[in-house]
Amino acid sequence: MSEDRMSDSRIDEDQMTISIPKVSIPPSAREHYRRDGFFLSTPIIPADLIERVTTAMDAVMDGTYETGEPPRRSWNPGDDPKRIRKIDQAHLSNRAIYELASHPEIGRWAAELLGAKRVQLWASQMLFKPAGGEVAGNVGWHQDKQYWRYLDGELFTAWVAVSNVTAESGPMRFLRGSHRWGLLDSGDFFGHDHEAQQQEIPVPEGEDWEEVEVVLPPGAVSFHDRHTYHASGPNVSDAPRRSFAFHMRTEKARPVEGREDYYVQHLDDPAYCPVLYEE
Repeated sequence: MSEDRMSDSRIDEDQMTISIPKVSIPPSAREHYRRDGFFLSTPIIPADLIERVTTAMDAVMDGTYETGEPPRRSWNPGDDPKRIRKIDQAHLSNRAIYELASHPEIGRWAAELLGAKRVQLWASQMLFKPAGGEVAGNVGWHQDKQYWRYLDGELFTAWVAVSNVTAESGPMRFLRGSHRWGLLDSGDFFGHDHEAQQQEIPVPEGEDWEEVEVVLPPGAVSFHDRHTYHASGPNVSDAPRRSFAFHMRTEKARPVEGREDYYVQHLDDPAYCPVLYEE
């Protein structure tokens, strides 16, 4: 990203702090996160930003990049319209999405849940689940760490609801306590057959397969550990399900020595990887 685009994409944090009231974090939030491997917030992102991000998502899906910086696409116009649309690094392509990805309230909540001194974004995923109930819109059971071979340590995801995520719209489902299972390396984000995947995932002895449905209003955020299993089914509602998965690290995470992956090449560049919280 050029120096001009980098400066253009930055957000005036002082101005944002003045205009956005802070939502109180429940005293038991950290305990729940450590016990379950996930935690669900109330709405913490302002409605006007959610509205702007909704418009921005459509622009990026159509190939219009406000900053001139293209994202990393795995779905393009003309592909299967019923398939889940996943577009990585969209925060580099649009200022409203960057504002969401770097929002200080996400950082504040994450720091409290994890007891972190520093919270940094290192990757983003824009997710659009089409209406209509097709299994092509499913996300298979997986652990995020399966795909994060280039980073070690304290890693997590903040998943932001942009639309109203209802039981009918194909919400995420977590396996409660699965963060304690370690990296099982079984499952597939793009898998559609959840029952077959469940048979293949080796649940440790003494542990239970307990699914928790993540129903969220717009602006709410679910936080989950790198090892927490999650998936989502078809969207049988009459509206698309819109969300972002922001992948983050604390001061306890480091690149794996010898790995030169794209996602570790920009960790020192705040235009790509903004810091959302720092003591």
